[in-house]
Amino acid sequence: MAHDLKPFVMIGQHGLSESVLAELESTLLKHELIKIKLRVSDREEKQQIVDKILIISKAELVQVIGGVLVIYRPFDDNPDIILPRT
Repeated sequence: MAHDLKPFVMIGQHGLSESVLAELESTLLKHELIKIKLRVSDREEKQQIVDKILIISKAELVQVIGGVLVIYRPFDDNPDIILPRT
C-alpha cells in the first residue's frame, strides 16, 4: 500500500525540529500510512530519529528502506486501514 506513496515529510540536516514534528502530526491526522524521507547519512543518528518519530507519533514502523521510512497510525475513529491481528 505504501509503494506508490510520495514522502509527506522530509527530515534533513536540522533533524526533528518543532516544525517537522508539527508537520508529522498534521499529516498523521489526515493519512494513516505515510512515507518520511530521511536525509541522514549516519546510521546511529538515523536510528535515533526513527526511534524518536515512533515514540512521539505513537505510530508503528512498517519498513525502512535506505533513507525512506514508512509508518502507520490508525485513525482514532473509523480507521481506513485495518491490520490483521497476530
